Amino acid sequence: MIYLDNAATGGEKPAAVQSAVLAAMQACANPGRSGHARSVACAQRVLACRRLLSDLFGGFGAERTVFTKNCTEALNLAITGGLRAGDHVVTTCLEHNSVLRPLEHARRTRGISYSVAPLTDGHLCPETVAALVTPATRMCCVTAASNVTGEAPDLAALRALLPARVLLVADGAQAAGHLSVDMQTTGIDALALAGHKGLFAIQGAGALLLSARFTPEPVLFGGTGSESHSLEMPAFLPDRLESGTLSYPAVCSLAEGALLVNARRETFAKRQRATTSFFLEGLARLDGWKAYSLPNACGIAAFAHARIPSEEAANRLSEEHKIAVRGGLHCAPLAHKALGTFPAGLVRASFSPFQGEKEAAALLRALAALTAF
Repeated sequence: MIYLDNAATGGEKPAAVQSAVLAAMQACANPGRSGHARSVACAQRVLACRRLLSDLFGGFGAERTVFTKNCTEALNLAITGGLRAGDHVVTTCLEHNSVLRPLEHARRTRGISYSVAPLTDGHLCPETVAALVTPATRMCCVTAASNVTGEAPDLAALRALLPARVLLVADGAQAAGHLSVDMQTTGIDALALAGHKGLFAIQGAGALLLSARFTPEPVLFGGTGSESHSLEMPAFLPDRLESGTLSYPAVCSLAEGALLVNARRETFAKRQRATTSFFLEGLARLDGWKAYSLPNACGIAAFAHARIPSEEAANRLSEEHKIAVRGGLHCAPLAHKALGTFPAGLVRASFSPFQGEKEAAALLRALAALTAF
C-alpha cells in the first residue's frame, strides 16, 4: 500500500526511532520514581528529550517542557488549565476539534466565551484574528498549520497585533517537524506538539512547551515521584502537570525523531513543497478535481471531485488502488464550513518527507482512473 495519510499519523518510522523504542522496551524502568541505577538512567534520557524539544522549538527550558500522550491532551491542558470564569478566547475557523471542543466545553460549564475568526479572501489573516480581541480576552488559540489544507498562518505577525497580556497558544500538531517554530522569537506562550506526525515518534508521544509567564493549572492529579508526603500537586514544573507514569518508549522515540528533524528539517521541507507542488500541478490537469491546498512544507494536499463524495473517493483509492488517504471533515468542521466543503468534506493526501514524485504520480493515475468512463 502507498500510505498517504501521514497527517493523521506518520506511517514510516526511521530506523533510529525503531531502535530507540526497542532499546527502551528491553531495558525499561519508571523514570524518576526510584533511586536505582536503571530508573535514574531512564530519568536522564527523559530529561535529554525535554532539552532537545526546548532547543528545537525555542522553548523556555527543560522544566517547562511537559510530556503528554498526544497533542489533544496538551491543548486540553493549556486551554482547560489556563482559563478562568469570565475569560474570553479568540480562535479561528481553521482549528481542529482538539481546540474547539475544549473551548465549547469551557463555555458551557465554566462561563468562558470565545470568538471564531473567519477566513479573509480564503486565508487566515492576522488582522482579522486580532480584531476580535476584547478587554476580557485572555488567550488566542491558533493552529500553526491547518490539518485540512496545510496553510500556515503568520504567528509572528499575529503576536505583534495582540495586546501583551493575551496568551498565544499554538496547535503545532501539523507544523512540528515540518515548519520552523520558535516560541521565543514568535512570542508563543504554549506550543502543543504531536510526536507521531512530523516528529517521527510513535503514538503516545506528545508535549506542551510553556513560556516563562504561563503555567496552567493541573487537570490531572496523581503520583509524580516528588513531594509524595503532600496531597497537593507539586508547585514546580514539569511535575505539577505530569501525573502518573510516562510512556518511556514514546519519549525515547520522540528524542530520536527530534534529533532527525533538527538535522534535516530544511531538506525535508524543501522536498515536501516540491512533492505537493508536483501533485497539485498534476491535479489541475485532471477533469472534475479541485484543489484546496497550495504547495506547502507540511506535505498536505486537500482536494475534491465535483461528483464523487470525499469518503467514497478515499475508500475507492484504498480498495481499488491500494492508496491510503483520508476523506471527510478531518475533525475540523469549521474549516470545511469556511471553505464551502461542509458536510461533504475533502480528500486529503499527506505525504511524508520520505516520499516524492513517485507516490504523487501514482495517486494522480489513480484519481484519473476513478473518473474514467
